[in-house]
Amino acid sequence: MAPTPPPARRPDALTMEVVELIGDVVARFYEDYEEAAGEHALTGPQARLLSLLSLEPLPMRKLAQRLKCEPSNVTGIVDRLEARGLVERRPDPDDRRVKVAAATEEGRRVARDLREGLRFAREPLEGLSDAERRALRDLLRRMLGGGSTD
Repeated sequence: MAPTPPPARRPDALTMEVVELIGDVVARFYEDYEEAAGEHALTGPQARLLSLLSLEPLPMRKLAQRLKCEPSNVTGIVDRLEARGLVERRPDPDDRRVKVAAATEEGRRVARDLREGLRFAREPLEGLSDAERRALRDLLRRMLGGGSTD
């Protein structure tokens, strides 16, 4: 008979409070993001995809992985953004058989406006000193496994 594993340790009250606060921050961020997207007549998923493509062109498969959705959903979102002139499909320079989606100049402008329109994400941070923002950044990177760099 296999040994019984020790009972899972319950998180302490401070950890639970931090988890709850992270959840509140995420919920408020998504609410603000949806509002900013709506100001550009975009859905949240369209805005997130456009933001990703404003950083670099990506094949549909990678977009689906990053957005954690089915490739067919990504195709529909890209179709709608392409119809608005915010995204274009082009051959992958590394493999001409593959198409990548890329933000157009107008798409990059809208993505920049979206980032700048995130009041919840920006306004509270303005009240922190540079040292506090760096400390928060470094802690978040550490939580995500990315380490800390200046």
